[in-house]
Order: sequence, then structure tokens, then C-alpha cells
Amino acid sequence: MISFSRRTKIASSFVGIVIVGYAAVHFVQGGGVPRDFTDAREQGAIIGQTIVNLSNSSTASLEQVNTMDNRGDYADALTLTTQLVSQSQDIRDQAVALSAQVEQMTRALSGISDLSARQAALESISNRLALINQLVNYSADLSKLLDTLRARFSGKGGSAAQVTALVNQVNTDVNAINNFNAQAGQAMDRFDAIMGK
Repeated sequence: MISFSRRTKIASSFVGIVIVGYAAVHFVQGGGVPRDFTDAREQGAIIGQTIVNLSNSSTASLEQVNTMDNRGDYADALTLTTQLVSQSQDIRDQAVALSAQVEQMTRALSGISDLSARQAALESISNRLALINQLVNYSADLSKLLDTLRARFSGKGGSAAQVTALVNQVNTDVNAINNFNAQAGQAMDRFDAIMGK
């Protein structure tokens, strides 16, 4: 019977633990996808959908604003727009949360071994960043709309055409937010197909 020294047994045990640990991490992380990436991806998708839902809810309100303005009901149009600007703070908060998840995904990219999968992940990240940038435009356009309505209400300027143009611009922002979110999701679908999920 072969006997091993205590030192050999300890070294063998250590190597065995390392191999088992590596295998466990490999399987837990889904075949080479870092856990940080997976977690950030899941949270980013949830936050992205929340942003889409919040921005979509403004569309009906913007139609009301335009109708009220055309009727000359500036006070109600101003009140509703003020509420929309206030609600946009929720969207800005979500954008900050999304940017943190995108940063985490970006840091974990190098841990994705498959080049095609990494490219799909990078495309998703790029679309999330574009979504965040579009949220900045959305917020700025809402503020311009509020300023224009205030000017109209006080009789200091601002035309119906300007209000309509700004309402249309905010709706364009919302459509772009929806598109960037959808494209980010499609890129991650390709990622999953490549990684065999």
C-alpha cells in the first residue's frame, strides 16, 4: 500500500479544493459568464422596463396637455406638465440606477470568453447608454415644454405651434427610449443564443 506524507496529502487536498471550486464557479456562472455580469444584466433589464413604463405613461398626459393648450386651458395644461416634470425625477433616479448596472456589466465584459457573445453584450451595453442619453433629452424637452406653457399662461410668449412641437419632441424621445430598450434586449437574446442558454 502506498503511503503519502502529510505534506503531500495537504497539497493534494488543496489542489482538489481549487479544482472543485473552479468547476463550481464555472457552472454557477452559466458556462463562462461572470456572476457580476449576469446580476447586472438582470437588474438592468428590470430598470430599463421600468423606465419604458414610466416614459410611456407620459404619452397620454402629453396629448391632454396639447388638447388643453389648444382650448386655451393654460392653467390645467401647466399643472399637468408640472406633474410630468416632477414624475421625470423618478425616471432620472432610474437612469442613475441603470447607469450603475451598465457600469458593472462593462467591468465584467472581459470575463466573457466568447468573442461573439462579448460583442453582443457590448451592443446591449451601448443601447443602454443610448437610452440613458435619450432620458437626458426627454427631461430637457419636458422642462422646455413647462417653460413654454408658463410663458403662454403669463402672456409673455410661447405659441401653440411651439407647444405642439415640444409635445411631439417628447413623444419622439419616448419612442427612442422604447427602441433602445428593445435593441438592448435583442442583443442579449443573441448573447443567450451564442452562450447556449
